[in-house]
Amino acid sequence: MTRLELPLANKSLGQHFLKDTSVIQNICYDFKDLAEAIVEIGPGPGILTETLALRSREEKLPFHVVEKDDRFPPYLLQFIAEEQITLTDALALNLSEFFKEKNISDKKIWLVSNLPYNISTPLLINFLKAPEIRYLTLMFQKEVADKVFPFSTTKNFMGSLHALTQSYFDCELLCKVPPGAFTPPPKVDSAVLSMVRKETPLVPLFEFHLFEKFLRTLFAQKRKQLGGLLKSSFPLSLIESSFKEINIPLTIRAEALTLEQVIALYGKLKK
Repeated sequence: MTRLELPLANKSLGQHFLKDTSVIQNICYDFKDLAEAIVEIGPGPGILTETLALRSREEKLPFHVVEKDDRFPPYLLQFIAEEQITLTDALALNLSEFFKEKNISDKKIWLVSNLPYNISTPLLINFLKAPEIRYLTLMFQKEVADKVFPFSTTKNFMGSLHALTQSYFDCELLCKVPPGAFTPPPKVDSAVLSMVRKETPLVPLFEFHLFEKFLRTLFAQKRKQLGGLLKSSFPLSLIESSFKEINIPLTIRAEALTLEQVIALYGKLKK
């Protein structure tokens, strides 16, 4: 069968098509021996889909893709069947309902995505909230990846995205990806993160929204002294007693906290 020629990337959707074969292999073989089902978000014209489909057939794993751009099903049909394609906006998708509909809720789901850079953070948050997802292999803009899992920042790197992600997943850097690995090349470097859900989260999943709200308050002005910053949200006596129990000064800035201190503060101040 003659391959369809790649379409033009839609800049408004943050599309960049991966062409580097070594990066493609790194992504598509990340959790190949652990996953019981594979879901790809934003497959585009099927750059990763081709290899993921091959893996799913070899291992006899369910494989589904979710794509918003209605130009792409003809490209995806070169590698998978029509019933494996869901044409919808992933941001609006209830993932748990989707997994139930596809009969994969009880499986160890591996979700793969070359994330559109303009919506990577809200998509990541949706993935974190879906307990069925056991493994994640995600491509980010390098600057965002470094906020999720600091691999190039060594000092004062704590932030809301890092604390939120690390409370539910263990992360590591899979590979760095230069602009030349894509067509068209983006103006920034990228990075792929490999993530495994913690058996026991640091914060219960049913408290996710409360914890997320707390982090937004905590890191609203991450270079400001926390004692003063938190006074508008919590009683001063509670702030002072909590900081004393955790043994951190009121003058500390949020960016200098450790993950353990963030979790401890949340535990004290949420009451």
